[in-house]
Amino acid sequence: MSESLTSEALRPAVESATVCVVGLGYVGLPLSLGFDEEGLDVVGFDVDRDKVETLASGEDVTGDHGDEAVESSGIEFTANPAHVSQADYVVVTVPTPVDDTKNPNLDFVEAAGRTIGEYVSEGTTVVLESTVYPGVTREVLGETIEETSGLEMGEGFNLGYSPERLSPGVEGRGLRDVVKIVSGDTEATLAEVAALYELVVDAGVYRAPSIETAEAAKVIENVQRDVNIALVNELAIVCDHLGLESEEVLDAAGSKWNFHDYRPGLVGGHCIPVDPLYLAHGSQRAGYSPDLILTGREVNEYMPKHAAELALRALNDSGRVLKDSRLLVLGLAYKPNVGDIRTSEVDGVVRELATYGVDVAGHDPHADDDAMAESFGIEIQPERRFEGFDGIVVATAHDEFDDLDLDAVAAELNDEPVLVDVAGQFDGDAAAKHGFHYECL
Repeated sequence: MSESLTSEALRPAVESATVCVVGLGYVGLPLSLGFDEEGLDVVGFDVDRDKVETLASGEDVTGDHGDEAVESSGIEFTANPAHVSQADYVVVTVPTPVDDTKNPNLDFVEAAGRTIGEYVSEGTTVVLESTVYPGVTREVLGETIEETSGLEMGEGFNLGYSPERLSPGVEGRGLRDVVKIVSGDTEATLAEVAALYELVVDAGVYRAPSIETAEAAKVIENVQRDVNIALVNELAIVCDHLGLESEEVLDAAGSKWNFHDYRPGLVGGHCIPVDPLYLAHGSQRAGYSPDLILTGREVNEYMPKHAAELALRALNDSGRVLKDSRLLVLGLAYKPNVGDIRTSEVDGVVRELATYGVDVAGHDPHADDDAMAESFGIEIQPERRFEGFDGIVVATAHDEFDDLDLDAVAAELNDEPVLVDVAGQFDGDAAAKHGFHYECL
């Protein structure tokens, strides 16, 4: 690398740059705040005018950073796409979901490309952070900008890819804590993108040799996790059929030095359930169907039904009629200690129970009550109360549930109470001593 492309040489220019972050959700907002903390001029753009107005009033729409951090920032929040023209760097953090057929939905990436293309200034570097299959940064985002702007990729504007690696709600896994993969369409772009992110990532950056390598690395990170969880989920089902406790079996197997410690559970969220489908799509386009990856997805998609079946079995074992039973689900968010209920697999548990006539209510100390009621279609308890219920389903392992007094809970519940420990937070023997009909994954 030439001396002119080192981070030290590029830092003065980067520190005086204007950055426009497109998309102000769980990825875009912390990134905007990080650049702002380092003294950069930051424009935060989102097409959702209500979100922009809320942020401009000083309210944290994600709940992860606090209103004070947003209110005290110097970020220019806007829904006016013309502000893109101010930027030296445009960072795209839009959603990349799948459609009803489980194929990648790149509408948000294409829309961002059209907006950027309409207003981008010559010489701007555009960086995509959204998770995609290899090729999307150039073939979808880059070509859309080209078509809209009339500028040539690599000449009139440059492209980079740096996948987000945040883990909301997990201490030590924020923007500054996790090594950031960076890539660019040229050596100079790579150097600039690296220098930009080094300002806000204390853990440092990893320079990938190509944009496509970085794209593949991102999806493979989560594919590995999805497949490993699928394995233990299937092992948990096998153990159940064999009359064994999966936790005891995994603990015993874990006594070997090279056994990887994964635990069964629901796999929700915006990344792990989606990324394998993106990689599979990219692979199938290239002529190969990755059967192991797709089978792992099928196993994990089955787990809400399996969790509901455990609850139904516990209700039957307690002598209850299913259609007259009432359960309280604790934890509706997709992961512990966050309030995000979108793409939560708990919804599948609730729906499966409802098909058998079980009356289900929910409580989650992190999520918005109105949003939960609308999304899940069930009664939501703002306060945690157990009276009148036949049992509880602990679906998401929030810290608030760690210290549940099972003796006190059993006293409030109806006789012969049920405890379905989807999240794996409780000891089955202890639960049984408190009178629970206990089931776990």
